[in-house]
Amino acid sequence: QVQLVESGGGLVQAADSLTLSCKISGRTERIYTMAWFRQPPTREREFVAAIQWRGEDTYLEDFVKGRSTISKDNAENTVSLRMNDLKPEDTARYHCAAATRSNWLNPIYAAQYDYWGRGTQVAVSS
Repeated sequence: QVQLVESGGGLVQAADSLTLSCKISGRTERIYTMAWFRQPPTREREFVAAIQWRGEDTYLEDFVKGRSTISKDNAENTVSLRMNDLKPEDTARYHCAAATRSNWLNPIYAAQYDYWGRGTQVAVSS
């Protein structure tokens, strides 16, 4: 079992920055990929970013590329998502997810993730 707890969300203004954190506990040795997804209020769940737990490669969706960074600390068992230049359309509940099977060829698909956190809410005002 792997447990995930997100933190760092809040209400911010457009153009602000925010860092979301995901604390991982349990069988971390089983993890291949960590990712962030988001659930906007009026759209379907979206993939945001992923990072290899056992490597260093990252993958960011186009709508955050260039203004966001995903990083990890294996010693502290955390994954972070730093988002800059936030926009109102970034308003969503952000969830981290863990994949315990190799999925780097298709890290964007939610079905490939076995464990999910409850999420942290981000609201961006214009």
